[in-house]
Amino acid sequence: MIDIRLDVDTVLVWILVGLVAGALASRVALGHGLGLLGDLVAGVLGAFIGGVLAEIFHVSFQISGHPIITAMIVAFVGAVILLFVLRMFGFGRRREH
Repeated sequence: MIDIRLDVDTVLVWILVGLVAGALASRVALGHGLGLLGDLVAGVLGAFIGGVLAEIFHVSFQISGHPIITAMIVAFVGAVILLFVLRMFGFGRRREH
């Protein structure tokens, strides 16, 4: 069973990690940013997806003394996977006028 605490500090860390990971992942996967809210959503969803996939595949790593950086890497990988899948379905392409 996964133990998740939802206090204010945890949510603020998720927002920070999500924003950084989403901003980096959107530029890697799509070639452009999604805006502040889009990057945040991509990063938070990516953190969830990255965490779930790490549990499913029994992947565990930790940068000693830097749990936030570890969380950002997991969120980044999850967000890149999410954005590549969305890109396969046509999301994220810029429209030509």
